[in-house]
Amino acid sequence: MNDLTAAPTARAVLDVWCDLQCPDCHAAQQDLRALRERYGDRLDIRLRHFPLPKHKYAYVAAQAAEEAVDQGKGREYAEAVLARTEELDGRGERLLLEVAGELGLDAEELDTALVDGRHLLIVDADQAEGKAIGVTGTPTYVIGGERLDGGESQEGLRARIEEIADRLLAGQG
Repeated sequence: MNDLTAAPTARAVLDVWCDLQCPDCHAAQQDLRALRERYGDRLDIRLRHFPLPKHKYAYVAAQAAEEAVDQGKGREYAEAVLARTEELDGRGERLLLEVAGELGLDAEELDTALVDGRHLLIVDADQAEGKAIGVTGTPTYVIGGERLDGGESQEGLRARIEEIADRLLAGQG
C-alpha cells in the first residue's frame, strides 16, 4: 500500500567489499562507525564479501557472517571477527564459533551452516559482482556508482564518502 502522506526519506547506499581476515578492513571499521553515527538510517552500509585468496579463513568467515545475518546479528558478528583478524589466522573456525557464542548466536547452527554450505552462493555472488566492477582488494567502497579503493591507505576516503553521500542525500544524484 502506498501512503502518499508519508514524507519521502532520502537514503544512500554504501557497499563495502570486505575480507573478514583483512587488517585493512579491520582499520576501516573506525570510519564505518563514524559514518553510521553521522548518517544513521539515511546511509545503508552493506557488507559485501570479497575474501582474498591470501587469507586462509576469509571465505569461511564470510559464510559464518551470513549465518549471523540469518540469526539477526550480522553486523555485530562481522565487527567482532574483524576485531580479531590476527587471531583468526591461527584459530580459524574455532574462533568463528567462539565469536558466535560470545554474541549469543546459535554456534551449533553456525557450525552446521559451514558444513552444509548454505551460504556459499551469497559469498560467491558477492565476489563475482566485486570482480565484475573491478574490485581487486579490500576494503573497497562503492557509493553513488563510484568505486573508492581502500587498502593500506584509508586517508581521505571517509571524507570522499561523506561528500558523495551528502550529494546523494540532497537529491543531486
